[in-house]
Amino acid sequence: MALSMNIPALLFPAISLTMLAYNARYLAIAALIRQLFKEYEATSSAKTHRQISNLRRRLSLIRWMQAIAILSFLASVITMTLLYIEMVTLANMVFGVGLLCLMVSLVLSFVEIKISTKALAIQLDTMKQNT
Repeated sequence: MALSMNIPALLFPAISLTMLAYNARYLAIAALIRQLFKEYEATSSAKTHRQISNLRRRLSLIRWMQAIAILSFLASVITMTLLYIEMVTLANMVFGVGLLCLMVSLVLSFVEIKISTKALAIQLDTMKQNT
């Protein structure tokens, strides 16, 4: 298959939307951390410590998701530049790296969602036990 300028250009909106979703997750977690900090100041419970650990792990994952997605975006730009100067073989390799970066970013996103869902399930179980 011949790599044309259109193929890496098609990744631009996909990567941009992915970055928006990651940023929304980051902002949501930042708000949660601020809320949890107030709770932590009031009562330093073991539950709060577990939540802090969970949020720290999720925050780290989101940072990596964003960084790797940016690398994917950068690889797309480099690919188009290489195609423009007719370095097709190198463009194919860089495009492959960009796709790999995007896949890694999406896998990390899946892991973060899994952690988030598990944390919510624990919260729901706690509420169920209290009723």
